[in-house]
Amino acid sequence: QVQLVESGGGLVQAGDSLRLSCAASGLTFSSYTLGWFRQAPGKEREFVGAANWIAGSKYYADSVKGRFTISRDNAKNTLSLQMNSLKPEDTAVYYCAAGRGIRITKATSMDYWGKGTLVTVSS
Repeated sequence: QVQLVESGGGLVQAGDSLRLSCAASGLTFSSYTLGWFRQAPGKEREFVGAANWIAGSKYYADSVKGRFTISRDNAKNTLSLQMNSLKPEDTAVYYCAAGRGIRITKATSMDYWGKGTLVTVSS
């Protein structure tokens, strides 16, 4: 049974940094594309970034490129999202997801989801 559990959300000020973590169980990191999506109140879930280590690729939404970085800890089976220079428009529930495609930017293409962690950025 695949489980993805996010942590690390919270309330920060604009310009601050925050690191989200996703603890994964029941799957092998190298067999999936792992990524982050976010959903703000009243908006659709949107792609943030993803990585596929077999393909050796990491890719990000234009809105976060240069500010957010995805990494993984194989020993802990954990995916991380380092978020720097946070803006109020980054406020959302952030979800960790896993999918079998090589390059995934659509939420509908992900197979497994965590329950999300809330990030609130005040101005």
